[in-house]
Amino acid sequence: MFRPVSIGIILAVFMSLAGCKSKGQAAVAKPLVASFAPAVVLEEKVVAKPDTNLLTPQERKVIFLQKTGTHPYWRQAEAIHYDVRKPNFVIIHHTAQDSVGQTIKTFQIPRTKVSSHYVIGRNGEIIQMLNDYVRSWHAGVAKWGSIVDMNSCSIGIELDNNGREPFPDAQINSLMTVLDTLKSRYLIPDNNFIGHADIAPARKNDPSVFFPWKKLASRGFGIWYDEGQLVAPPDSFNAIDALKIIGYDTSNLKAAIVAFKRKFIVRDTTPELTIYDKSVLYNIYKKY
Repeated sequence: MFRPVSIGIILAVFMSLAGCKSKGQAAVAKPLVASFAPAVVLEEKVVAKPDTNLLTPQERKVIFLQKTGTHPYWRQAEAIHYDVRKPNFVIIHHTAQDSVGQTIKTFQIPRTKVSSHYVIGRNGEIIQMLNDYVRSWHAGVAKWGSIVDMNSCSIGIELDNNGREPFPDAQINSLMTVLDTLKSRYLIPDNNFIGHADIAPARKNDPSVFFPWKKLASRGFGIWYDEGQLVAPPDSFNAIDALKIIGYDTSNLKAAIVAFKRKFIVRDTTPELTIYDKSVLYNIYKKY
């Protein structure tokens, strides 16, 4: 299921990144060309390790990223739209496309200007498109709390799903494997595992209402309310402020409410908060 990563892929990616002509121009990984010749062993030699003090900053960065941001046990494919940064959030999407192959192709076409770090197939196959430290172009116009550039602080994960069907167990199990790896490696807080609809409620609805947020939260990936401890909020409770504190952009209040309800209420996604909805919101708000 998994394909080992080639070190040359990473070198090609980051050396091409260093050669960008302008800040706004996408870095494009050059294709890797390998040549092979019959091996001839003349004598056994001891090769000294390179003195890292003599390396340029860019060369040291390449070596560091080789050891950290790429996971060789997952299949590798290259996206072409990215910048470099450190991750502190994970944003979960569904592809709304027909297949994993179509999604990968979309991420490799220059005109699309979109990419993601991972794609996970319905059968559980994990494809890493970009190094974790690279800034992919998956969030678009988005906001969470005071952060307006989510691409610069997040890892994007695309699930192969059309938005109208449940997510298979194999896919969710692979997703949790990836999330566990990312959380332990980058110390990402529980609350920072969120969906595309959370950060762009007026534009996006992914992952769909079929996504098992409760199950993920039980594993430390996201947050959920305490179902046995719901109480009516006090009269002083301000639902709009609570949504803001959680992270939602309330400039379009109805969109923010719908995004909240699609995630936590599920069965009712109207743009109004019922008494029950407010009790759920209040319970979550107290966790922040």
